[in-house]
Amino acid sequence: MTTSYIADKDDNSIETSKATSKPSDRHFRNAWTLSGTVISEDMTTAKTMFKDKIRDVRKPLLEAQDVLYMKAIEDGDSSAQSTVATKKKELRDAPAASAITNADTIAKLKAAWNTSLLGTSPYA
Repeated sequence: MTTSYIADKDDNSIETSKATSKPSDRHFRNAWTLSGTVISEDMTTAKTMFKDKIRDVRKPLLEAQDVLYMKAIEDGDSSAQSTVATKKKELRDAPAASAITNADTIAKLKAAWNTSLLGTSPYA
C-alpha cells in the first residue's frame, strides 16, 4: 500500500488520509498552508499568485497596445494615441485593483479577475 502526502507552501507535509480538511480548489495549490490536520489557503500568497497571473496575461496585451500606439503616432492620430494610452494604464494598474486587495476568500479573489480588460478568467 502506497502512502500519499500533501505538502504545503512551506514544505510541511501530512499524510493524505490524516488531513481533516483541505481546499477543493487547486488553482492556488502553492498557497496551501498546514495547521495541524487542516490545510487552508494563505491569502497573501494567493494574492501574489493572482497578481503574477495578471502580469503574465497582460504582457501580450500591452505589446499589442504598443503596436497600436506606434501606428497612431505614424498616422498623427492623437485621439487614438490617447485611447491606447488609457488602455495601457488600465492594464498596468490591473494588479493593484482594490477587489484583489480586499478579497478575503479565494472565491472573492477569483471574482476579482477583470474579464473586460484581461479576457476569460483562468479560474473559471
